[in-house]
Amino acid sequence: MPDRIFSEANEDQRKFWSDGPGLTWVALRDELDTLHSRVADVMLAAAAPRAGQTIIDIGCGSGATTLWLAKAARPGGAVTGLDVSDSLLASARQRAEALGADAPKFVLADAQVWTPDEPVDLCTSRMGVMFFADPAAAFANILTMLRPGGRLVFICWRAQGENPWFDLPMRAAVARLGAAEPGDPDGPGPMSLRDPARIRDLLERAGFSEINVTATDTSLWVPGGCASAAKLATRIGPAMRHMRDKQATEADASAIRSALEAGLRQFDTPTGAVIPARMNLVKARRP
Repeated sequence: MPDRIFSEANEDQRKFWSDGPGLTWVALRDELDTLHSRVADVMLAAAAPRAGQTIIDIGCGSGATTLWLAKAARPGGAVTGLDVSDSLLASARQRAEALGADAPKFVLADAQVWTPDEPVDLCTSRMGVMFFADPAAAFANILTMLRPGGRLVFICWRAQGENPWFDLPMRAAVARLGAAEPGDPDGPGPMSLRDPARIRDLLERAGFSEINVTATDTSLWVPGGCASAAKLATRIGPAMRHMRDKQATEADASAIRSALEAGLRQFDTPTGAVIPARMNLVKARRP
């Protein structure tokens, strides 16, 4: 077992995803899996796992993609879900019980410093690699997880302005509460890997080859429509953090949800709200 499983630099992220906001993600597990299902499908199709492969799913959260990978790697494969949140991993382990002997292993550890006992064939991530305090160190460490010729496949958000799921809630929150304090746009957060050039630079410096970063259009899906989407978008993500930072009242929250619902109505369809999502789909290989 590797000696180091956490980096002090990522301690804030460990607390964030294990405590308050992380517990919200646990409570909303099914809604969030549905929301991100089409994004996951894009990443999993690009990963193309095969029977017998060894795989690490980085930032696996409550395990939706990890469980899919475990089924795809049967027979003979071995899949590990890796995350810094004990709360989310508890949920993942509970879901995995139904797979019995074929269940993946879940490890509470930080991908910036942890490595497996043996290198693996494939590392994947559905929006789990944008939160490293030191992404250069993290991707260099991820390279060591892979055998020579092993692949890294992940999907991450592009810019806020390209994604109504982030842009509309923040606009509604700022209109009600005032501007947010400026922060580091490249610091840990959902949009930290929005720039394809930055991704290529990080992966090249880490030692990856055959790097491909593709702007990919997909969608988020909320079966309950724009009202459900507005409620969900104010319980997670940057708008929620802005509301918390500004100590928003229930009246503020209600006003923001109403404004957001109006903004999201354009995406309503007979099957629910289908919200455009623009992502970076990334593929690379260890030489």
